[in-house]
Amino acid sequence: MKKILIIGASGFIGNALYKELNSYFDTYGTYCTDNTFFEKNQKFFQYDMELEDITILLNNLKPTLIISALRGNFNSQIDAHQRIIAWIKTHRSKLLFISSANVFDSFSNYPSYEHDKTLSDSVFGRFKIKIENALMRLPTNKYVIARVPMIFGATTPRVQELKTRYDLKAPIEVFPNVIINVTSISKLTQQIHYIINRNKKGIYHLGSTDLIYHLDLIKEICDRLQLDDPIFKQVFDSNNDRYLAVLPKDNKLPKNLQTTTQAVIDSVTIK
Repeated sequence: MKKILIIGASGFIGNALYKELNSYFDTYGTYCTDNTFFEKNQKFFQYDMELEDITILLNNLKPTLIISALRGNFNSQIDAHQRIIAWIKTHRSKLLFISSANVFDSFSNYPSYEHDKTLSDSVFGRFKIKIENALMRLPTNKYVIARVPMIFGATTPRVQELKTRYDLKAPIEVFPNVIINVTSISKLTQQIHYIINRNKKGIYHLGSTDLIYHLDLIKEICDRLQLDDPIFKQVFDSNNDRYLAVLPKDNKLPKNLQTTTQAVIDSVTIK
């Protein structure tokens, strides 16, 4: 049985992955801040990337797969990933790195595919690119890079923020000329489960197969949540339409694991 360690398993994505994988694999996770729930769980280990060396935990646990769902200080994350990469080079292990559509946020004229060149204007995107580039210097069987667009679902931080802003009568930022694709947290965890189960390798784009304007998406989600007459603040960061979408070309998943924008919109009311 695969032994999986999820770094950042107390965060939203990491915890959803832990719940998805725990029944099928020997799954462990890390958490950072003091938390009674995680402390009582024998399969969770406290780890502070700013103070501790992840290598110690890796040597003790010897996972065959490491999933990185870390959040926090970018420099500390880069250091932690460099240590993970150094460790998997000398062990029978691989790293599945949760990356982002933002590695392409400099490109605006078309959607991006798995082997397109990455280029980012944002600090977040450049940070993800740095870790991706370090991984791509390894043999392909040592890594999976999962590039993920915006994530929605009933319990997701994005949907919770929408509801909070609506309740406070605060404006909701929308980008009328940005064309995106999206995913739901439930579909993302199923896709990653499949990638692990089939021992896949390389780069995967895990977004909906179709595209939508950001403004239209948020309007439809508000309708689905029955948020009447929300206040929108329209932000134009370009005079022209701009794409921020990750579509698969080479590494397509089976039809039942693909998703559509409509399915993602529907997911915001499914708990």
